[in-house]
Amino acid sequence: MLDVLKNRTYRHLLAAQVIALLGTGLATIALSLLAYDLAGGNAGAVLGTALAIKMFAYILVAPIASGFTDRISRRALLVSLDIIRALVALGLPFVTQVWQVYVLIFVLQSASAAFTPTFQATIPDVLPDEAQYTKALSLSRLAYDLENLISPALAAALLSVVSFHSLFFGTSIGFIASALLVISVAVPKITVKSAGGVYERTTKGIRLYFSTPRLKGLLALNLAIASASAMVIVNTVVLVQSKLGLTTKDVAWMLAAYGAGSMVTALLLPRILEKFKDRSVMFVGAGVLVVGLFLGPVMSIHQVTLMVLWACLGAGGSLVQTPSGRLLRRSANAADRPAIFAAQFALSHACWLISYPLAGWLGARSGMGVSFSALAFLAAVSVALAIWVWPKGDGESVVHEHPDLPRDHPHLAGGHVHSHEVVIDDLHAHWPNRSH
Repeated sequence: MLDVLKNRTYRHLLAAQVIALLGTGLATIALSLLAYDLAGGNAGAVLGTALAIKMFAYILVAPIASGFTDRISRRALLVSLDIIRALVALGLPFVTQVWQVYVLIFVLQSASAAFTPTFQATIPDVLPDEAQYTKALSLSRLAYDLENLISPALAAALLSVVSFHSLFFGTSIGFIASALLVISVAVPKITVKSAGGVYERTTKGIRLYFSTPRLKGLLALNLAIASASAMVIVNTVVLVQSKLGLTTKDVAWMLAAYGAGSMVTALLLPRILEKFKDRSVMFVGAGVLVVGLFLGPVMSIHQVTLMVLWACLGAGGSLVQTPSGRLLRRSANAADRPAIFAAQFALSHACWLISYPLAGWLGARSGMGVSFSALAFLAAVSVALAIWVWPKGDGESVVHEHPDLPRDHPHLAGGHVHSHEVVIDDLHAHWPNRSH
């Protein structure tokens, strides 16, 4: 799997991602502790609201940004957004009111909403081979898991000698280092610009997304992921400190267990995906999430069983999330790839906008058992919906015809009625039925 690192551009971009995520991981833990410091037992509600604001910024900004990313240099955009995030992170240690947390989170995450889809859409251009790209997806998943494994371990060490406010400075350093690494390589340029006006460009990814059955299934699975992850991110600090009576270091180690489950799974996935279809692997992972959430009220009463549960939820989430990049790459032409990655970013985070407040407010007002049960039910419904909208034959050739095309059109070289794997584009505005 590591042979993909021979590509210098990808190696530097991955390093930029890892370092930025280390900083982001520190900020995630520090934000949880800051919320607890400002609101005490209502920390879950405060953190849930702050993360809901983060999701709102993602949903609003990502599609708009995708309509303009092909008009400017990718490298200049990525570096500028890293600098903005570094500056905002420097302001978080000085907040004294809850509303200040909300404002800074919105600005910080608006920059991330433009950065992340642009970064994700760049990797397929750096690694056009699918096998190499699959390995890159696993490495990328590992990089994200550093936020839940190495970052908490680092935070635990730092909290032994400094206050949690200092963790925000680590976030800023991570973003600056990320910017320097992006500057060090030649980021591929977008050679084909999206046609149409601002509205058409900003909504194209959403339209492509909802026209593709496998992506509609992915969206439903995103809600299952969001249900499980929201329970972990929002309520770990309350479960560990308020319910189990443990320390801030234990919060970090509990999040590390979640990251460890995800990381081990991501390491195994390239070989698994050689033998099994993406759809099968992703539905197994979704099943783990549903079962884990239903068992939550029982397994959260002890430190060890909660740690095991968090590791299982991390593993299930990785089984669903890691192959999603393959689905996106397979579902769009190169010119439409930035738009469809931005659509995935926005729509997946719309799921978080539902699950974050639900996890926080139910946990604060009705108890952790109710929060676990409600999110388990939401995840189960989501998986059932994904099974319904995502057919088993995904990825196979579809027999269809083009009555609107002249018979001498190059696309009809295989006959007026022909078959091939379908991607929504100018020639295929709608997904064809298998019966023509």
